[in-house]
Amino acid sequence: MITLAYLERMARYNRWQNASIFGAAGTLDDAARRADRGAFFASIHRTLSHLLWGDTAWMGRFQAREGPGVPIAESGDWVADWGDLTSRRRAMDARILDWAGTATPDDVEGDLTWASGITGRVMTLPKAVCIVQLFNHQTHHRGQVHAMLTAAGARPDVTDLPFMPEDA
Repeated sequence: MITLAYLERMARYNRWQNASIFGAAGTLDDAARRADRGAFFASIHRTLSHLLWGDTAWMGRFQAREGPGVPIAESGDWVADWGDLTSRRRAMDARILDWAGTATPDDVEGDLTWASGITGRVMTLPKAVCIVQLFNHQTHHRGQVHAMLTAAGARPDVTDLPFMPEDA
């Protein structure tokens, strides 16, 4: 369903887009980032915290490491400090890119089994579906943040995959 080239491209896209979103969000003050803007996680900050939480959960599953350690209901408040959130986002993006760059066919083929805190049961899905979910979840929430940033007067960069710089 997916290839190693897809995995690498999407990891690069993730890092590129997060740099844009966090750069734009960094032009706002903390009150503007925390303002309730009507999104599912309410604010820019809480949505970005949830997004990092989700990436931490999926990467923990893919790499057989620890997840975020808190339930999804607490994901919006998981990382309270903006500087910490920014630093941890950069580290997660590097982790995803490193994982993508060293992945083997076994990492994208076959099934992944994990205990889901959301469903309260053990789940098994094709690894390819789980990988697509990682990147789809990122795009979904970055889209929400992009809209909130635009409404707040900040301007993230272009989001279209075909315009990703080769060195991103």
